[in-house]
Amino acid sequence: MQFAAIDVETANADLSSICQIGVAIFRDGQHVDSWSSLVDPEDEFDGFNVSIHGIDEQAVMGAPTWPGIADTLRSLLDGSIVACHTPFDRAATSLACERHGLAQLDCRWLDTARVVRRAWPDQFGARGYGLHNVAKFLGISFNHHDALEDARAAGEVLCRASAHAGFTLEDWFARVQRPIDPTFDQPITRDGNSEGPLFGNVAVFTGSLTIPRREAADLAARAGCDVGASVTKRTTLLIVGDQDISKLAGKTKSSKHLKAEELIGQGQQIRVLRESDFQSIVAAQAVHV
Repeated sequence: MQFAAIDVETANADLSSICQIGVAIFRDGQHVDSWSSLVDPEDEFDGFNVSIHGIDEQAVMGAPTWPGIADTLRSLLDGSIVACHTPFDRAATSLACERHGLAQLDCRWLDTARVVRRAWPDQFGARGYGLHNVAKFLGISFNHHDALEDARAAGEVLCRASAHAGFTLEDWFARVQRPIDPTFDQPITRDGNSEGPLFGNVAVFTGSLTIPRREAADLAARAGCDVGASVTKRTTLLIVGDQDISKLAGKTKSSKHLKAEELIGQGQQIRVLRESDFQSIVAAQAVHV
């Protein structure tokens, strides 16, 4: 549980117009260090933005520009896991680097809003995952719209979610790539590549995959499989998330898995594969093409 949390405030609607940045460092679930700076965005300040965070032209007079803080920021973040609440802060830093012709930060980003939606899927409404609402629910006190305070709050949220779910940071990287409801099967279909090594198979995916369902379907189609939305008498491969395939028999299995077993019992030739085994097969075939 070692990571940095980041937040920025902007001068106007242009995400690259960063006027304040805050970084909070966490280790073993505790906030251990902080760094923040006002930033001269070299841009105009919109009255609406000023009304939110209180930072204006006068406040940033004499403050460093983005290139002036870039090296400090890299020393704090490069090679680290960096958390931010919603993707806007990540996009803002990326656009600021692009605007000034600087290399992007070399870090792994984790969106704490996506974490929250999976840690407490029934707690918030569709639009209720803002940092203020989440922090209030978790009892986290902070001065909203101060970049360092927001960064600290986002980090606290990640720590609370990890403790609640019993997840490591690596667990979260895998979990946020899967649906909020991991049992939800998206009806995705594909036609297989006739030159692919698995051409002639009809594959169906079920369970919690480590990659997005559409990406898995694309892999199968490139390898030659038609991809079906449901298990039928045409199905020849059922690809199951590794966690799901280890479950006990019975109703803990998905409806697709149960249907496949029923058809197998009737003599249908369906091979059930773990997702990891399927990915190994596809990767090996790609090497030999």
